[in-house]
Amino acid sequence: MNQENSTQPLAPARHFSVLLSSTPRGAHLARFLATEWLRTWGLPPGIIGTAEHLVAELAANAATHGRLPGRDFRLALHATTEALRIEVTDTRGSDLPRYQFPSPEAVSGRGLVLVDALADRWGVELGPVPRKTVWTELDLLPVE
Repeated sequence: MNQENSTQPLAPARHFSVLLSSTPRGAHLARFLATEWLRTWGLPPGIIGTAEHLVAELAANAATHGRLPGRDFRLALHATTEALRIEVTDTRGSDLPRYQFPSPEAVSGRGLVLVDALADRWGVELGPVPRKTVWTELDLLPVE
């Protein structure tokens, strides 16, 4: 007997996590690894592109502002059917990100403005000491 099921089984949650050096090279590697993992998970190209920009910004911030000699940062990706969560954890919990609009002449300082524009949600979680995690989420809407 052939029965049609109108509901699709939920895909399992997917996770990826890696420690990277708090250097420009580590930030570049974070972007590359995230992009490759998201492609293997079969996420839509638009989500992958947005996530790539978010990872690049958060990893660059961790390598620049969250850097302590000899300490790495962690990139973690979590995908469910509803959302993609990107987390970057560094060991400088006392140095919280500041959302600010830089002057037009400034050559840096627009990172969180970009994160706010691209992500559906973002925030900062403290701990355990001395860590902080900056996270973003992108909603994954079903394709119809």
